[in-house]
Amino acid sequence: MNKKKRLAILGSTGSIGTQALEVVAAHPGLFEVEILSAHSNAALLIEQARKFKPNAVVVTDESQYQKVKEALAPTQAKVFAGMAALTDVVQWETVDTVLGAIVGFAGLHSILAAIEAGKTIALANKETLVVAGELVMRRAAEKGVRIIPVDSEHSAIFQCLTGEDAAKVEKIMLTASGGPFLGRKTNYLVNVKASHALQHPNWTMGAKITIDSATLMNKGLEMIEAKWLFGLRNEQIEVVIHPQSILHSFVQFVDGSIKAQMGLPDMKLPIQYALAYPVRLPNDFKRFSFRDFTKLSFDQPDYKTFRNLALAQEAMEKGGNLPCVMNAANEVVVHAFLGNKVGFLEMSEMIEKTMEKVPFVAAPTLADCEHSDHEARAYAAELVKNGQLSVY
Repeated sequence: MNKKKRLAILGSTGSIGTQALEVVAAHPGLFEVEILSAHSNAALLIEQARKFKPNAVVVTDESQYQKVKEALAPTQAKVFAGMAALTDVVQWETVDTVLGAIVGFAGLHSILAAIEAGKTIALANKETLVVAGELVMRRAAEKGVRIIPVDSEHSAIFQCLTGEDAAKVEKIMLTASGGPFLGRKTNYLVNVKASHALQHPNWTMGAKITIDSATLMNKGLEMIEAKWLFGLRNEQIEVVIHPQSILHSFVQFVDGSIKAQMGLPDMKLPIQYALAYPVRLPNDFKRFSFRDFTKLSFDQPDYKTFRNLALAQEAMEKGGNLPCVMNAANEVVVHAFLGNKVGFLEMSEMIEKTMEKVPFVAAPTLADCEHSDHEARAYAAELVKNGQLSVY
């Protein structure tokens, strides 16, 4: 790397964003923060801006704008507010790589804007490809934009495919830890609360993705993401339960050979790989040792108990706007679950009802995706509000 990579870190106050800034801080000669953005965590955004001295800061919650602007007035940072400002700044010529770490559908438009501007994308926002994967990947190909995955599983596949002919892939296997409720049945899950679901055994993540991991929806979203990211057919994608989270994913080739990428569960590793690609950087992260893991186990997922995984597979296979509808409903019900407004098992029921209700669009445009997202959120919110599914 001959010059510093200039980064736009979208979602800088979240789990991925804060860890990305740790990577940047560890390699000050290689990276420069050009843009930081957050939704409403003004205090942390201000702290980050003072430390990393970006050219611009965007707070998408406009009610926090004045607070951020006044706090950063002594600095050189330009301060903007709103989602429209975010789609503008990612297109600046001073940006080389955009790290998309905004959670959910909200991250889609800024990624599309960055693609239009020809930026390299380090993608942590899996929902971008879940809701509009075909549109996003087609436009990236047309613009010659490289999308480098940040999810540990997709980073593993990306690394396994380096130097390989993608046409020789027979299938991929995405590993899942199984979350905090691995092996549990519905009679146990009916009583769990958000506080239980947030206790992931291996990974430290944001609240939304931690709940998605507990329901296995996260793995369902990753299946759909992998389909578009690597140009796979539905039948080429499998999920394998691997409680230790050491083998992050596998690629099986047409000759039967299997490649896997291994490492301790630490998101800073795939973040660093994506930001520095194609260079591998040294670091002081803790190293894996077989002395600490004398047994690694694998099993099939329980689709009957963890119905979100089955719903995601259905959405992937049917395609169209169904993944978008499913994602929108999931975002609504996860938020409700975190607020103790719905039960753990009710989330799957509400997602399924929403998928049945919202009209199917076989070949959605971006406008169709936006409309489906809005319609699904409204219907799922109504289900949450009424608190009873039998009336629908």
